[in-house]
Amino acid sequence: MGHRSSSSVGALAAAAAGTWDRFWFTPSTAARLAVVRALAGLLGLLLAWSWAGDLDAWFGPDGIVSPQVLEAWRSPTALSLFDVARSSAAVWALYLVGVGLLGMLAVGAWTPIAAPLAALFWASLLHRGPMLVGPADDVLAVILWCLVVGRSGDAFSVDRRLAAADARPSWRNGLALALLRLHASVIAAAAVVAQLKADVWWNGTAAWWLAARESTRVDLTGVFAGSEIATNLVTHAIVLFEIAFAAGVWNRWTRGPVARAGLVGWPLIGLVAGEPMWGAAMAILAWACLPDDSAAETAWPPL
Repeated sequence: MGHRSSSSVGALAAAAAGTWDRFWFTPSTAARLAVVRALAGLLGLLLAWSWAGDLDAWFGPDGIVSPQVLEAWRSPTALSLFDVARSSAAVWALYLVGVGLLGMLAVGAWTPIAAPLAALFWASLLHRGPMLVGPADDVLAVILWCLVVGRSGDAFSVDRRLAAADARPSWRNGLALALLRLHASVIAAAAVVAQLKADVWWNGTAAWWLAARESTRVDLTGVFAGSEIATNLVTHAIVLFEIAFAAGVWNRWTRGPVARAGLVGWPLIGLVAGEPMWGAAMAILAWACLPDDSAAETAWPPL
């Protein structure tokens, strides 16, 4: 009896270890991650452009976000390259270099260098003005750091055209995609938890309140004001979709459908909530959650 019990425990441990290894380290080609890289680079350029109009007013020598203001908002452990930019010219020079890195990431040029530097630039920008950061900025930061792990320049890139990339599957791509899926699920779950703390999500009126915000790009207040059923339906549909996405990306049977639904659902939620860039960022995460039919579970190519 004891021998059989220990054998069962050993089999369970081996199965758990195998599942762990397959999730994190299954080699994958760079195709899906390369699309994430290109879309993240383009989204980064759009978001960086939104910072440009008031860059000097916020971060310049006489800017609103002075060292004293920053000290009150930022964690003592947070650092930013912009902290050493003491003049308007230095702020703009650093910003333009960062924009160039995002552009390189979008086209996949010198990706092994551009990816970590672009992530560092974006983190520095957000840490320099934490009170200005929106939800899309945060999600993009997650995506950029996950891209540092993978070999996204191996496909659909300038690097590939220059034959400076390796098209073989790599465990690094699988690890980057696993990290993106994990973050996608956690962000969706966090959204549900935050929403269910508010009564408007329980009584079905949250959709109207979202549509009534000044930042909303699509005016749906007339539709919701004229139909309580439509308001309740959209409100609860948002919550159910987020729950289904957070849980569904972990099951092999539901992963594909919920990820494909996320390509449409997240942008729609973003429009309703007045955060279209956040919806776009979540759609990029949904793309990363799509099943990868090209994954090679037996080959372990070199770094």
